[in-house]
Amino acid sequence: MSFADKTLTCRDCGMDFVFTAGEQEFYAAKGFVNEPVRCPACRKARKSQMSEASERRRPTAAPANRERVNYRVTCASCGQETTVPFVPRGTKPVYCSSCFSKMRGNQRSLF
Repeated sequence: MSFADKTLTCRDCGMDFVFTAGEQEFYAAKGFVNEPVRCPACRKARKSQMSEASERRRPTAAPANRERVNYRVTCASCGQETTVPFVPRGTKPVYCSSCFSKMRGNQRSLF
């Protein structure tokens, strides 16, 4: 298929821009059926805005400099005092790491 440069008008800024034969070939190879509606500068600006908006919506992890809070508990299996990185609800037993590992190993052998 033969491609030739086309002049298009940007939807955002109203300026004319060239949709080159190379870009058209790329679009065709990717299966894109619509021509671009924004000039390269407006496409870049919109992509940046969309990325920033996505970052604002994405839940953030706790800052690295924030100390992790641990809660003191007594292991439901061996009675040893230990700490866990979550607030125990009291509705489920809480285990020390060695008892938890033992129980977890037993569960895996069942499957």
